[in-house]
Amino acid sequence: MRFLKFLFVGCLSVVSLTSHAETVKGLYQVREPVSSQTPEERDQATQRALDTLVLRLTGDPKAAQSPALAAVRKDPQQIISQFGYDAGPPEALKIDFDPATTEQALRRAGLSVWGANRPSILGWWLNDSTEGSSLVGDGQASAAPLRRAAQHRGLPLRLPLADLNEQIVATAPNLESADPAPLRGASDRYNADALLAVHAREEGGQWQAKWRLWLGDQKEAGSVQGADTAAVADAVMLAVSERLAPRFVARPGASSEQLLEVQGMNLEHYATLGRLLEPFGARLQSVDGDRILYRVNGSADQLRAQLSLAKLQEIPAGQAPAPVAVQPAAPGSAPVAAPAPTPMLRFRW
Repeated sequence: MRFLKFLFVGCLSVVSLTSHAETVKGLYQVREPVSSQTPEERDQATQRALDTLVLRLTGDPKAAQSPALAAVRKDPQQIISQFGYDAGPPEALKIDFDPATTEQALRRAGLSVWGANRPSILGWWLNDSTEGSSLVGDGQASAAPLRRAAQHRGLPLRLPLADLNEQIVATAPNLESADPAPLRGASDRYNADALLAVHAREEGGQWQAKWRLWLGDQKEAGSVQGADTAAVADAVMLAVSERLAPRFVARPGASSEQLLEVQGMNLEHYATLGRLLEPFGARLQSVDGDRILYRVNGSADQLRAQLSLAKLQEIPAGQAPAPVAVQPAAPGSAPVAAPAPTPMLRFRW
């Protein structure tokens, strides 16, 4: 089996992922602003950081208050590997949570975890203030609050160059429109999974923003407000995270065991697929040529959403091989009920 030979050769170099999805860096590191370094302020910031992390990993706003996490809330140090302070601005307490013990605590509490491999988001963000209108571009100072907010909420955000051609396209009417066609044409060069359009305005010393999100066939929209650009950016990213998470996080009791077959495998595809299936507890069952079979835990819709990040194509049931026939009972014996088959999904690269 040529694929197996490639799969287990340890001296091979690391391959790049072909999917547009990105692995969120620093997923278990949280920064919380502080006004001082007193023990009381540190304890309060630690509790906020824990709340931020649990929401970031589960997508559930109520998860942090789960009674099953009471012991962790009482003593967060049990899942913290280190902490320190960043001078800023703003000054912040930086906490590194241990991934292994954190995930164990969440799973013991009956909570499912959204993995680090998440859809990449291209953000078209237009700011209207008393100083004028400006499209936020990669490398601009105005991009910093957006990047901090995206990191805070565990989202891989990309920003356009904001060159002249893009400024012509990213107008307020286009950003607020329900039709993403004008922005899609300008977005192709960035190869992102999701498209986020935000029009933020300053009025009376406050900021408010209307946002729209497109990911595959999913369309979301909303509005937020905040005291400044940093607050409104965090509010947008929080709203986006809460809308995306249900598509990728299997809720307790809502998931089921599935068999997943993927065709067209090679070493690069194996690396990509392994990252995508981390949240579903994938267990390798067999390899046959360029076909691989996993047993996973998750709903069919969530698996489809996750695999769409790597542009895998689902094989329709009519094109799948016929199931193995059940052997009839011996003559004269009572019929034996066949066990319920495990649902199977089939995809190809």
